[in-house]
Amino acid sequence: MGVLGTYILYMVGIIVLLMIILYFVPLGLWFQALVSGVHVSLIQLIFMRWRKVPPRVIVNAMIEAKKAGLEVLRDLLEAHFLAGGHVEKVVHALVSASKANIELSFQMATAIDLAGRDVFEAVQMSVNPKVINTPPVTAVAKDGIQLIAKARVTVRASIKQLVGGAGEETVLARVGEGIVSSIGSADSHKVVLENPDFISKVVLEKGLDAGTAFEILSIDIADVDIGKNIGAVLQMDQANADKNIAQAKAEERRAMAVALEQEMKAKAQEARAKVIEAEVQVPLAMAEAFKKGNLGIMDYYRMKNIEADTGMRDSIAKSEDKAAGKKKH
Repeated sequence: MGVLGTYILYMVGIIVLLMIILYFVPLGLWFQALVSGVHVSLIQLIFMRWRKVPPRVIVNAMIEAKKAGLEVLRDLLEAHFLAGGHVEKVVHALVSASKANIELSFQMATAIDLAGRDVFEAVQMSVNPKVINTPPVTAVAKDGIQLIAKARVTVRASIKQLVGGAGEETVLARVGEGIVSSIGSADSHKVVLENPDFISKVVLEKGLDAGTAFEILSIDIADVDIGKNIGAVLQMDQANADKNIAQAKAEERRAMAVALEQEMKAKAQEARAKVIEAEVQVPLAMAEAFKKGNLGIMDYYRMKNIEADTGMRDSIAKSEDKAAGKKKH
């Protein structure tokens, strides 16, 4: 390898060494902090590298706070970064709160950030209230008419309650519950349709923002639609239920009648069988009477004549009944 190659190799080594030195000794960042009025030593910037803390994030946050007239300590910013916090958002929130005359300490801002909430967005919401649209809420007035209401809830973030306070879901659930109770207490759905602000007044009086991270400024009813006639539907369902019960009872009575009829037929067949059995015994009794001499030939013929005479009379009576029936028709 020639002299030129050796020179190039030396130059590459010097450049790499210079880049490593500039990485661990951020002279440019130190000079930027110096001219911005932020006092941070070059040694501290080097130690930040070893502590796995990006010096630029800390220095930029300190410069932003300094220009806004705020004093934040470097150690506290590093501790918040190592705890998993967002240093930039915390400083942005502190500057915004200071400009808006909102009381927000560094400890409160870091606590809100570590709690998983966007502290900068919370400060912005304190300055500019947020409008939350509720999903359609269904309720029934006392006259049985169903109403479907939609509301717009204007809320402002409560900085003091952001840590441990309930979120938007709780506010929406409470507002929905208030709408249902206010509509349910109305004597008629017409009252609600004529005065939708009646719902807003009733809901606001309940103090629904207690224990939440927000302060409810207003509740505006955006739309109220008429749904089903729940009273009529319930009456129809009751009528159908009564009809089904009546049909079941009628079917039960019919089954009992059929069972009784079958029982009567069985008894009639049993009686008919006994009659046939008795008729069979008559010839045997007559034969026994002939043997013993208790019945003579003349008695037998006399009995036959009586039977024939009775049969003839029955035939004549049936013929007369048929003729009378034909005349009527």
